[in-house]
Amino acid sequence: MIPENINTTVNIAGVSFKNPVMNASGTFGSGMEYYEFVDLNRLGAVVTKGVAPEPWEGNPVPRITETPSGMLNAIGLQNPGIDVFTERDLGFLSEFNTNVIVNVCGHSEDEYLQVVERLSDDDRVNMLEINVSCPNVKKGGIAFGTDPKELQKITAAVKRKSLKPIIMKLSPNVTSIADMAKAAEAGGADAVSLINTLTGMKIDIFRRSFSLANKTGGLSGPAIRPVAVRMVYEASHAVGIPVIGMGGITSAEDAIEFIMAGASAVAVGMYNFHDPSAMIKIIDGIEDFLSENHIADINEIIGCVK
Repeated sequence: MIPENINTTVNIAGVSFKNPVMNASGTFGSGMEYYEFVDLNRLGAVVTKGVAPEPWEGNPVPRITETPSGMLNAIGLQNPGIDVFTERDLGFLSEFNTNVIVNVCGHSEDEYLQVVERLSDDDRVNMLEINVSCPNVKKGGIAFGTDPKELQKITAAVKRKSLKPIIMKLSPNVTSIADMAKAAEAGGADAVSLINTLTGMKIDIFRRSFSLANKTGGLSGPAIRPVAVRMVYEASHAVGIPVIGMGGITSAEDAIEFIMAGASAVAVGMYNFHDPSAMIKIIDGIEDFLSENHIADINEIIGCVK
């Protein structure tokens, strides 16, 4: 229950969110895996796992390993493809009173656009989040999101096809996150989300082998939070579009730190594995913080640290 006279509503690209808390893509399935433990109606949004035109099997196992204050994953964006997703997952999510943000992945511009076109006029979808950390097979495997020119190009192509607001999900594995945010904005992005995982590696010294079959994986969890906060701050000061912050959030205090750094909303990722009720606790904690500190509107503290 939101305390009286407290507003937790935020607006991102014309879409109203009842509160600024959502899950990070890839950590929550499409909500079906968690709904027995989490009231999806309480969330600001459900962000789906990445969706491609055709089913992706993902990487070979082992694909997940623990690290100090985090985990490495090399799932490989395993997903059932757009046909199964629209029938099964969107059908399920349409039963709940929350925003639906579909994460889109692809290995080429055409693959992205196939999914975007399929979802563009689907009333069950509120926004699209474009995962530009996918390897561009036509550019030798470099991720779309590590080259400002490629990022601006794919953003512009998606915007030409989409009737939905577009969020570009930025990779932290770049020299300047501000430059990448500017490139997304120049391409027409309605918002950016960051950070995606940091590239890392773990070696099993007793087996003398890599802990992940893929050798490298994406590092997430509390270990990356200070990096994520810094990048959210830099991105939010570089562009005029909203920023959705993520990276190691485990509590309301963590979420508020991102908001004060400039995030209009936050996404909880790895911690959902540790505590399926984490997002509900964070929503309650944000409401308590606002009430206890006599803050009538959460928008008052977005980017308040200059």
